[in-house]
Amino acid sequence: MEMNSAKSAAWRNVIGFAALLFTLATALPGVVLADETAKPADIYPPWQHGQNNDVDAARRGLEFTVPPVDDVADFHGEITDPKLVLYVGGNYYFAMAPLVAAFETQHPEFKGRVFWETIPPGLLEKQLKADGRVTIGNMTFVAKADAYLAGLKKVESLIDAGLLVKPAVAYATNNLTVMVPAGNPGHVTGLKDFGKPDLRLVMPNPAWEGVARQIKASLKKAGSQDLVDTVYDKKVKDGSTILTQIHHRQTPLFLMQGRAQAGVTWKSEAIFQEQAGHPISHVDIPDEQNTTAIYAGATVKDAAHAAAAAQWLEFIHSPVALDIFQRYGFRPYHG
Repeated sequence: MEMNSAKSAAWRNVIGFAALLFTLATALPGVVLADETAKPADIYPPWQHGQNNDVDAARRGLEFTVPPVDDVADFHGEITDPKLVLYVGGNYYFAMAPLVAAFETQHPEFKGRVFWETIPPGLLEKQLKADGRVTIGNMTFVAKADAYLAGLKKVESLIDAGLLVKPAVAYATNNLTVMVPAGNPGHVTGLKDFGKPDLRLVMPNPAWEGVARQIKASLKKAGSQDLVDTVYDKKVKDGSTILTQIHHRQTPLFLMQGRAQAGVTWKSEAIFQEQAGHPISHVDIPDEQNTTAIYAGATVKDAAHAAAAAQWLEFIHSPVALDIFQRYGFRPYHG
């Protein structure tokens, strides 16, 4: 009995200590586990809430989305018999559903027959080289791309590598911003603050996110190479910079969870989060420190649906498509 009593007392101490840690974590400024205004169902992707679904409700069948356990946010549509497969760099995942809907309105023969992915360009390149094969958890499937859309330089490099065919079709531009939780608890005023040792950051991973190159350029403009090294080396090593494992979806998620206080994204992503009603805000980066991205696309070599890819590339720089992009702060490309 004495042994059992001792064990019970020990477990009570452990549970009490865990409860204390939880209380401290949720009470201390800047160490919240999640913003109290955001319910768990709100802070986890895919953030569609029925307003931006990729498939008509009547066609969705069994709903098996349980954030954060089973939540595949970057693969859209029906894979069984698509007439067009798009690989789209994740910079405008939120705009793709309305873009596809507008495309299908113009071309009804594609209704429900477009499949698209919105993972980082570097990972899409790997999938291209894997002949369209991809594994998510325990599921492996093949989705061979017809068109690839990302930054202009990336598209041109894949044309040079023989994976895509000319021409590269440029259509929109975007600028960077500093994304922060609502209320800006880290009191971030600009990129120079990213060097502060107590400011926790979430940053795109240079290993597969092209935006990291533009971010480094902007950090250098705002400070020096030392600021770049601090953010992407020193702070990564000490844990105060978290590098993304998927892409920009992780930035607002980590901010809403209280894991970070700031991160650099494209301005369109911050605008989308604010429009969605999430507890997210942003701090503008001055023009002299900012970097502009040019988005482009091209047909994949030996595409199964090359004619459909050409139709999409014609559509993507049309007034209808550009109007959708401008809802999120993109600007038309004028070469």
